[in-house]
Amino acid sequence: MEKKVMSKEELLENKEALLEKYNSYHTKSNKAPVLTKKERKVLGIGRDQGKAIAKDIRIAPSKVKLVLDLIKGKDIKEAYAIIRFTPKAASEVLFKLLKSAEANAVNNFELDADKLYVAEAFAGQGPTLKRMQPVSRGRGNRINKKTCNITLVVKERN
Repeated sequence: MEKKVMSKEELLENKEALLEKYNSYHTKSNKAPVLTKKERKVLGIGRDQGKAIAKDIRIAPSKVKLVLDLIKGKDIKEAYAIIRFTPKAASEVLFKLLKSAEANAVNNFELDADKLYVAEAFAGQGPTLKRMQPVSRGRGNRINKKTCNITLVVKERN
């Protein structure tokens, strides 16, 4: 059950139908159809946002989510101010990540920096680092160090 690979010309001819199919959801699973990388590039899907991902950051995801909830949906300048003055360990990492997402949007897709806002922000659990702690009688206890993967997406307001 292979998917037919279309040329660039065929993709551009069927652009309206493909975009309509992409924007509609499947009736049973309620998921959007999956397009190939080539189809997304030709149709221009994803060129209206800047995205930055940080992986395996040594902070628990629950602590990062507290700060992410503060900046979701805010303008980029307001998000910078919130992060700058929030006394949490995740603030420093999120400041760099927000800066990177803004730079990706402005430099790669020529979006206006004044109209950007934080569209999506989420943190998921990364791999758990396991360390051994020596205890009495020559034994050892395991200590779990949690990590997280953080994703920030900025888009342009209309």
